[in-house]
Amino acid sequence: MMIKDILGNYSIIGTNQNESDETYNGTLSLSLDEKNRIIAKWLINKSQEQFGVGFFKENILVINFNYVGDENNTYFGTVVYKCFTKDILEGFWSEEFGNPQFLGSENCFRIKEQKELLS
Repeated sequence: MMIKDILGNYSIIGTNQNESDETYNGTLSLSLDEKNRIIAKWLINKSQEQFGVGFFKENILVINFNYVGDENNTYFGTVVYKCFTKDILEGFWSEEFGNPQFLGSENCFRIKEQKELLS
């Protein structure tokens, strides 16, 4: 798989870095910058934006991310995705102030472009 194969938009479902079984939903957008680095943008539960920069090698995608929390603090973390196909990514993540006994998880499924039907 090549880096361009994983670019696009994904629907995500994940779990947080704690002992809860609660899940979150959202979207992930992957693009490239002028230096061929992965640029990631998440929208979690329709409200929280997260941003990251990463790299891709041998079907592994690693992204360092950050976001501003409810109390206006910026949090940093890393997510690692195994790219099973260009449409399915499975990952785990950790952030600096998360519970170190747990890892968060995230599964990503490509959002397919809908072709307009001709009448």
